[in-house]
Amino acid sequence: MAIARKRQVSLVDTKYYHCISRCVRRAFLCGVDNFINQSYEHRRGWVESKLLALANVFCIDVCAYAVMSNHTHLELNRHPP
Repeated sequence: MAIARKRQVSLVDTKYYHCISRCVRRAFLCGVDNFINQSYEHRRGWVESKLLALANVFCIDVCAYAVMSNHTHLELNRHPP
């Protein structure tokens, strides 16, 4: 059963959260897929700009991030309401 986000995120315990999002089945987010010899490097800028825009909308500080070939890492800090 799913747990509501307001019950998962506790500003009392910690203000910082490390989030990971991965692609599946040999999918490439960025970089070069040597298996089919295709480059997806143009997506890196898209992901970065969308990430920073959404952080503004949702009042979240992005402390650190990495956009890699098949996944992203985010270190987030949520502002108190």
